[in-house]
Amino acid sequence: MIRAKLFRSLPAIVSALVIASCSDSSVSGPSSAADSDASSGSGFVAPGISDTAIGVTGLELRAAWWRQNQSSPVQVSQTIGPSGGTISIPATGLTVSFPAGAVDAPITITITADEKYVAYRMAPAGTRFLKDVTLTQSLSTTEFSGRQLLSPLFVAYIANDTVQLSGKVPVDELQPSQTVVSPLNPLIPVAHVWIIRHFSRYMLASG
Repeated sequence: MIRAKLFRSLPAIVSALVIASCSDSSVSGPSSAADSDASSGSGFVAPGISDTAIGVTGLELRAAWWRQNQSSPVQVSQTIGPSGGTISIPATGLTVSFPAGAVDAPITITITADEKYVAYRMAPAGTRFLKDVTLTQSLSTTEFSGRQLLSPLFVAYIANDTVQLSGKVPVDELQPSQTVVSPLNPLIPVAHVWIIRHFSRYMLASG
């Protein structure tokens, strides 16, 4: 289980993640590539990321989408052992970092990206980790590339793998996460970082 300390309310998460915006344009589709990318060290993460996932009931969020749909399913498999390791998916800009001690025996992990939405299925489903696993999603491959955010970003866990990601998606849990912004323009996001303790289906979302 993710640590038991809970936020007192959903608004606390919203206020922690909001990035102010003065743009008069809406985020409604793919845009030009971002000038910065978190993997190059051009961004920073504000301190204070929570270590707590929040179970929610009745909450629906809109799944973010890629700047360009994946032409074919993107899938990566790799064995992670007790010493930890990293799984990267360059095509989508995802990096998953497993610290030493996250698993007590070698396990082959498979991560599959959705073709349209910024979402991943991670297997074996139901896997639980002994330590926090950190995921970093570059936003240069998403609809938010180079744009100011008009609403906060979230990472949502979806227990039902059959749920369609179009429209408003019912979610089961919000993961502790933080938006990474450009030091040249703090209104421009370059990545989103989140923490998980279990698999399997997660999506980047907005309200």
